[in-house]
Amino acid sequence: MFGSLQKVPLRTMWPHEALNFTPWLADNVDSLGLALGLELELLKEEASVGDFSLDLLAKDLSTSKIAIIENQLTQTDHDHLGKLLTYAAGFDASFVIWVAESIREEHRQALEWLNNRTDTETQFFAVVVEVLKIDDSKPAYHFKPIVFPNEWHKSKTKHSAANQVSPKAEKYRNYFQYLIDELREKYHFTSAKAGQPQNWYTFSSGISGASFGANFCQGDKVRTELYIDRGDADENMQLLQYLKQHKASIETEFGSSLSWESIDGKRATRVAIYSNGAIEKCSASELELITEWHIKNLLKFKSVFTKHLRSFNQNTFR
Repeated sequence: MFGSLQKVPLRTMWPHEALNFTPWLADNVDSLGLALGLELELLKEEASVGDFSLDLLAKDLSTSKIAIIENQLTQTDHDHLGKLLTYAAGFDASFVIWVAESIREEHRQALEWLNNRTDTETQFFAVVVEVLKIDDSKPAYHFKPIVFPNEWHKSKTKHSAANQVSPKAEKYRNYFQYLIDELREKYHFTSAKAGQPQNWYTFSSGISGASFGANFCQGDKVRTELYIDRGDADENMQLLQYLKQHKASIETEFGSSLSWESIDGKRATRVAIYSNGAIEKCSASELELITEWHIKNLLKFKSVFTKHLRSFNQNTFR
């Protein structure tokens, strides 16, 4: 009645760590983020720190904080633990992620000790990657977190930090906590789990340098957007102009006019839609309507723009 679950040796799938496994992990960094409750976007492969090279440099879109990822096709070892700490310091990382075939007990203890002793701004993860199959089925990968921040242990520190957040910032945190919970649980739109005390929240588009955002902005306005920052002002404008070539069909599919913007004083560009609203002036029922508006438009942005972003990437890198 049931098949036999088998574990496939990692070397069967990825013969070489640097040539096969690291590039594959770079292409699937969003899946790794999903397993950890982060919105990870890849910034660079083989990022240099002095004479060493970090496997993957990424950022968590929900907080804009740096994440470093070191991977092994073998059991964890002391050499990589030392490198991990070197890279964490070199990039001032907030999320330190170690992916391996298995985690040695002493390394698990070391990372848990770091999670318990460091502040809440630095979080350490250890993740086992497994490849599984049932009988003769196609193999499937699975990220299995082994070490992650002990939120209970850090609760006193968090409570102290929360007391320093302004009432307005706390309203933002509560608003976005509800928003991301709805997007994650009902629509599988995000893997993010923690609202932040800020007036914006960013979500991965699956395309590097382009993200979806929900914002409260100046002039008592709220905004849903496609935010473009590929690291270069000319590239950002090039992508915006590419999208504008399809403006008529995009706005027809979206169902309304959109604002196509170069942003004064910034290299980034955006496509956005606006409505009225302010976190401190709106009643609870009005904020619920804004939440519904943000969700509706985030889903539309993803549906309408993803294919155009992929097409741009294919044409650019062909």
